[in-house]
Parts: sequence; C-alpha cells; structure tokens
Amino acid sequence: MSHYTLYIANRNYSSWSLRPWLLMTELRIPFTETLVPFQESNHATFSRFSPNARVPCLHDGDTVVWDSLAIIEYLAESHPGVWPQQRVARAWARAAAAEMHSGFSALRNRCSMNCGLRLRLHTMTPDLQADIERLDALWQDGLSRFGGPFLAGSDFSAADAFYAPVAFRIQSYGLPLSEASQGYAQRLLALAGMRDWYDKALQEPWRETGHEQEILAQAELLADLRIQP
Repeated sequence: MSHYTLYIANRNYSSWSLRPWLLMTELRIPFTETLVPFQESNHATFSRFSPNARVPCLHDGDTVVWDSLAIIEYLAESHPGVWPQQRVARAWARAAAAEMHSGFSALRNRCSMNCGLRLRLHTMTPDLQADIERLDALWQDGLSRFGGPFLAGSDFSAADAFYAPVAFRIQSYGLPLSEASQGYAQRLLALAGMRDWYDKALQEPWRETGHEQEILAQAELLADLRIQP
C-alpha cells in the first residue's frame, strides 16, 4: 500500500502546491504533508527532496514525482475520481487542466496568489482582461456542458483542483466574472479542504520578500488578514 509524502511551500503563495494537496484532501487519499517555507536560498533546500528544486513534489516510497500535473496523473493510476469517469467529460477536464498548467500567464504574473491579502489592481491590462475573459468562458462552458456544480459534472475532480488557486485570486483581487463563474468560485472556496488551507494560510508567520514585492507592484493593498509575524 502506498504511503505518500507531499512536499509543499507556503499556503499563502504556493498555488502549485495547492492543486495536488486539495485533490488528495477532497478525495481522501491519505498522505503526509511536509511544508518547507520559501526563502532566499530555497534552491539548495528544495533540491534535497525535489529533482527540479520546486514544489510540489510527491514521494511514494522510492518513487519521486515532481510537477503538479505529473503528480495528479500518477495518482490517477491508483485512485478513482481523479478524473471524471465519463469519457467526454474526462477529455474536457484534462484539456482544461492542461490549459491552466501552461496558460493564463497574465493572470499568474499580475495576480500572484496571496490568500491573506485583499487588493485592488493598479490597472486592468489587455492581456489580463483577455485571460479573465477566457477563464470565464471556459468555466461557463464546463458548467453548462456537464451540468455542474463542478467543472466537469457532479463530482470534484482534478480539473477543479487546478483552478482552485484562481478562486483565491478572485477573492483577493475582486476580479470581474459572470454570475455563473462567481458562483463556481464560491463553491470552491466553500470546500472543506479550501477552508482548511485558507485558515492555515492566515496563521503562517513567514514572509518572503520576492512574493510580497511582486504582489504590491501590481496592486494596492486594502487589507492584510494574516497574523503579524
């Protein structure tokens, strides 16, 4: 029987860590969490457990799997529910997750994840607007095509895990979306795993200068809900 260890970084910042963590939590796949905070010399620290010196990284005995999409596909080989059972929904979910994995660069760069902050963007750039419009269209397509309440049907899947960090971004930056997409984001935020991640993020004492500066370069700080270190 597998015994998984999932290495993650700060909950406030690490959108990549959230994806497999949330999937395993919501599907009740047992794992041990090891959190290693971001710091200036992280490359050497992360190299001890991750071949590419990044998080997330999954250890299953002697098997080491890095990159969030690879981790999810590895889990799908042994655990039902990672992807939808129905073939068309499964194909759509995989395509949607892959698009998030490789795309939405403006959304990533201009709206970095920080669960505990509330922010107002300095400007809505054309590339960010295009990403938000595409996100809205993709979410509405999945919800209408497969009937909701999740992206590819009635059950939470890896597609939802890949877009979970966007729900935190919508909450932090007040991003404009359709009513259907806003409703979906609220359903993600209401998941037990998401609430647990968020509550623990607010209690984190660590701050990493690069992440903090990156966020404040793009947006005005309205509130910081995190405990003060």
